[in-house]
Amino acid sequence: MSITNALSGTNIAEIADGIYRINTPVTIPGAPGGFSFNQYLIDGDEPLLFHTGPRKMFALVREAVACVTAPERLRHIAFSHVEADECGSLNEWLAAAPHATPLCGKVAAMVSIDDLADRPPHALADGQAVWLGKHTVRWFDAPHLPHAWECGFLMEEQTRTLLCGDLFSQEGANHPPLVTSDILGPSEAFRHRMDYFSHTPKAGAMLERLAALQPTTLACMHGSAWSGDGAGMLRALGQALQQ
Repeated sequence: MSITNALSGTNIAEIADGIYRINTPVTIPGAPGGFSFNQYLIDGDEPLLFHTGPRKMFALVREAVACVTAPERLRHIAFSHVEADECGSLNEWLAAAPHATPLCGKVAAMVSIDDLADRPPHALADGQAVWLGKHTVRWFDAPHLPHAWECGFLMEEQTRTLLCGDLFSQEGANHPPLVTSDILGPSEAFRHRMDYFSHTPKAGAMLERLAALQPTTLACMHGSAWSGDGAGMLRALGQALQQ
């Protein structure tokens, strides 16, 4: 792990081959132990950034990206759903990377990004893949899991890394980049205290679909990324949501 900004504590670490977690610790109301925001950079012929971070965090994230590749090389600015931490600095990134395109699901494009973004998005159908060079990502619709109609996730197929957005969000400001220890217990404790799940009746089926991809790395938006039996972890989350 490398600290890229000493003042903010922003840091970057490679969590899978060519995939980097960018992390900034923060303080927010309702989380006395602090919180963290993660973005994921997939480097390659057509680099992709998953999550932009809030608009006010743009300079920090850009500084971290520059430790791996020139920010203007980015070709895809992707996100799970429309929230400030997911895509708040989208237009700043489009200005910094003149050949980049917003990458999102068809619903997000229709209801928000066609209007909000300074360039037209590449709207992905459920199951559609995008080639990045040595990496390939595939989009999976996951409406209201954990929230937002337009929600979806990207699976990087070569490293079997699931960019899983707000699933398994962990409270706390200081987390190792990648762990093999339990993340379900901490994320469930946080969910029960600040319930951000929509509790769609289709959650179980969607989690089972993601589990069938057999990810070995879960790239969480808040807290540590996780390495291990991703299918088992996703199924355990499905069971927890039924209780």
